[in-house]
Order: sequence, then C-alpha cells, then structure tokens
Amino acid sequence: MDILFQAVFALYLGATITAVVCFFNLNQRLRIMARTLLWGAAGLHTVYLVTRFFVSGHTPVASSHEAVSFFAWSLTMAYLAFRWRYRVKNFAAFVLPLILLLMLVALFSPGRVIELPPALQSWWLPVHGMIALMANAFLALAFCGGVMYLLQEREIKRKRMGFFSERLPSLEALDNLNQHCLTIGFPLLTLGIVSGSLWARQAWGAFWQWDPKETWSLITWLIYAAMIHQRFTVGWRRRRAAIMAIVGFCAVLFTLWGVNFFLGGAHSYAG
Repeated sequence: MDILFQAVFALYLGATITAVVCFFNLNQRLRIMARTLLWGAAGLHTVYLVTRFFVSGHTPVASSHEAVSFFAWSLTMAYLAFRWRYRVKNFAAFVLPLILLLMLVALFSPGRVIELPPALQSWWLPVHGMIALMANAFLALAFCGGVMYLLQEREIKRKRMGFFSERLPSLEALDNLNQHCLTIGFPLLTLGIVSGSLWARQAWGAFWQWDPKETWSLITWLIYAAMIHQRFTVGWRRRRAAIMAIVGFCAVLFTLWGVNFFLGGAHSYAG
C-alpha cells in the first residue's frame, strides 16, 4: 500500500505545481492539466482508501495517517463538488497546496495498519469520523476563500490593479464562497459533535467528559456558531467573515493535531 500512497502523493504534487504555475502565467493548457491530474489523484486516492479498508477491516479514519489522508481526500472531493456547481477563478491554486500539505503530513505519519482498541470497534467510527472530516473539508474551503478575500481586499485598498486583482475573483464572489462553504460545513460539524457524543455514551457511559478533544471541538463549534449568528443577524460579512473563517480553521487544525501532541486524552489517535 505504501507504493500506492506514494503514487497518489505524486499526482497531488503534480496537480499542485501545475495549478500554482498556472496561477502565475494564466496558461489555459496548464489549467486543464492541473484539473486532469487532480481527478486522477482523487480516483487513485479513492482506490487507496478502499484497499486500506479491506486490508484493515475498518474505515480508514482511526490512526493519524488515516485521518489526515481521509481529510485530504474529503477536501479534494469537496473542492471538486464545489467546482461542479460554482466557478471561482484560480481557487485551485489555494486549495491544492493545502491538500498537498495534508498529504505530506500523512506521508510522514506511521502508515502501518493498526488493530483497533475496543473503544473504536464500533459502527460509530465511520459515522462520526467521516462526518467530522467532511465538515473539516468544507471549513477548509472557507479558509482558502478567506485568504483569497484578504489578498484581494488589500490590493483594492491600495487603489492599484495589480497581481492579485487580475487573478482573484471579486470580493462579493469570495464572500459568497465563504457563505456557501459554511452552509454545508457547520451542519456537518454539528452532526460530527452530536455523533461523537452518542458514541461516547455507548463507549464510556457519558455523553460528555470534557476530554481535551471534546473541549476543543466545542470551542471550534462556538467560533463558527458565533460567526454564522453574526453573519445573519448583525450582518458580519466580507472582511470580518474572512478573518473568522481563518481563525475557525486554525481551531479545526488544533483540534485535529494540536490536541494529540500537546494535550493528549482519550480521543488521541491510535497510531
């Protein structure tokens, strides 16, 4: 499976390099090439996850390698689904480097197939794990849109049409992107927390134990809940929404990785 994963990584690397070069020179052929490579990476990555499922006997979201790999796959699928419905100029040049970074983390994480501890031997594993990581994928898209928004806004405020203004969508389009991603990501995040609580009740006899990962999941949820509340009641849009999307995703990453490395707890990955 290591060779298969390395092949997937190589396709993502090629797609990312091509998309970034295309962002600079705006070559249409490179754009098509990047899209083709990404579809190839998505297809081969799917094969890798299915293969790992049959080899391990469980949904590949249990270890650090599996979770980050599935996160990268989810982000790829979320981007492709988003692109199928919406057209956001040069969005790939910001999303693909993030996917590649996730794949790089997965590449250097122990990739051995592990035996699940008793607490993880439950049908809640695919339900909770897949929902939570899909939520992260759409929140990651909102993060990328937030970065693009701040870059575009900075250029416009300078009253000088330059590098980014020619390559990035309008501020309105990027703000709408933020809203669309949150409309999907936040309900999935909520379902992820609810399913995790139900799983905890089954495994440990309590819906909530204030484990570090549970606590940071709640903090992350509160950040996005506040953002959505302010957006639809007070009218927080544009710059504030972009900044909050970036802050929220930083909380997502800390919940996914930081808790495991710095705080530990019962929800740390098995390997």
